[in-house]
Amino acid sequence: MTGVSVPSWTGVVASLLLVALAAAVAYRQRLHLTRELVIASLRAGVQLVAVGALLLVIFARTGLPGAFAWVTIMILVAGQVAGHRGAGLPRARTAATAGVAAGSVVTLGALLALGVISTEARVVVPVGGMIVSGAMQAAGVTLRRLREDAHAARPAIEARLCLGLPAREAFLPHQRSALRTALLPAIDSTKVVGLITLPGAMTGLILAGVDPLTAIRYQIVVMYMLLAATALAALAVARLAEHALFDHAHRLVPLPPTP
Repeated sequence: MTGVSVPSWTGVVASLLLVALAAAVAYRQRLHLTRELVIASLRAGVQLVAVGALLLVIFARTGLPGAFAWVTIMILVAGQVAGHRGAGLPRARTAATAGVAAGSVVTLGALLALGVISTEARVVVPVGGMIVSGAMQAAGVTLRRLREDAHAARPAIEARLCLGLPAREAFLPHQRSALRTALLPAIDSTKVVGLITLPGAMTGLILAGVDPLTAIRYQIVVMYMLLAATALAALAVARLAEHALFDHAHRLVPLPPTP
């Protein structure tokens, strides 16, 4: 074991004072988020303890098959979360799950095939988690934007259809807009990495005693893999959502108002 100084469980409990501070701000400003904030904080603690115990078993007994199984579970959960952002779109959860899976599997598979990361469970799980998280956020933003545009720009889309354009071309401007919205956060984060923040992977390695120049190499890989996962997930979700938005006769299906 390394001689890294980590918070004790007493320190973890003491850090709840920070949650209390955030809750006090939410209550004082009447944001109606105090209960949700407290529940989210407690839920995060319980989930992390449970996952930590489960990862001990995976790392010690199941090895790589267990790691891939855990990444698969993460993809399924992420698909449900991202799909919720597109509520009202036909087959939104299916499209989100497929998009997250596409971005995650291709990106993680490339890292393993090229030998960029080692094929160890304790490497595959955290790296896979970062990839799935990035893909989930991109899928959710894409679905949300497509949902809003399909409803708000319905007259313009139907006008293009009446002019003889196929569904794909009639919806293409809105698909491109959704993809840009989904990709911009990842691009902006990549632009300022190291200048404004020291990202999680780099910070964790530095805290673990790794030389900063070594930690930087890992962080560069992380930023590049997140760009790939984001782009692939957003594109896959946009294409699948596009097919669901039009019927066989290239007519835009009815959508309920944006919640």
